[in-house]
Amino acid sequence: MSGKTAAIIGVTGMTGNYLLHEMLNDTYYETIRVIVRRPYVKTDSRIEVKLVDFNDYESLKLAIDGSDALFCNIGTTQKNVKGNKELYRKIDFDIPVKAARACKETGCEKFIIISSVGADSKSNNFYLKLKGEVEDALTVSGVNTVHMLQPSMLLGDRKEKRIGEQIGVPLMKAFSFLMRGARRKYKPIHGRDVARAMLNVSKKDEPGIFLYTYDDILKLAR
Repeated sequence: MSGKTAAIIGVTGMTGNYLLHEMLNDTYYETIRVIVRRPYVKTDSRIEVKLVDFNDYESLKLAIDGSDALFCNIGTTQKNVKGNKELYRKIDFDIPVKAARACKETGCEKFIIISSVGADSKSNNFYLKLKGEVEDALTVSGVNTVHMLQPSMLLGDRKEKRIGEQIGVPLMKAFSFLMRGARRKYKPIHGRDVARAMLNVSKKDEPGIFLYTYDDILKLAR
């Protein structure tokens, strides 16, 4: 093992869970920190649980301190926040941006995050605008290396059922063969592939700001 430490925010979500599984089947990270706001049961000796209050910056910073790479899989839904856009923003914007700040201040040089295809801070769509604002903030965060993955609809096993995805996934699968050329980036992709891409890209040592869409993510995953 490399002796390196990875920190994961959002481990209880679908892609976060896939990411943890991939890390445990890999030897690159000796310690895997799961940063959570509720008690989390360890399933492996390499896992280190950090219980934090995400509203308390110092708590988050202390949890990240000593990490070599931070993986941000955080994300909520309108259903979970009951339509409260302010709360939605506190989760999807404030947490990753605060985490990036903590990375900069503690010397964690790599920040890997799941964004979204179509993210654009100038968009009229709330979700895409928010994701774009996160990307803009990360670009100027000062973190040495930022990898932003922009998948379209995610496939896989979720603990929660999302009505929109239950309807959209079959349709996206049925018509994905029509998504060619520039439209390929809108093809649905499995969360496991995204997780594998996140892990593999974290092993790269080239500094900078990087964006990845469908074809890039599949290439990284394989």
